[in-house]
Amino acid sequence: MALQMKDACETCHAELDWQSTAYICSYECTFCETCTAGTHDHTCPNCGGELVRRPKRERAAN
Repeated sequence: MALQMKDACETCHAELDWQSTAYICSYECTFCETCTAGTHDHTCPNCGGELVRRPKRERAAN
């Protein structure tokens, strides 16, 4: 199963492309670097899980 690469931060709605630094929890909730470090202190506001850096991609998976 492929990782769902969401294209926007769930908090501030900042655009996130495949090369953007973004953070996800185990449920693939997605947040920008600013919201992760500041507002959420590396904790998902939806599930309480740890937010970790999302891997980057060169392009969409086929």
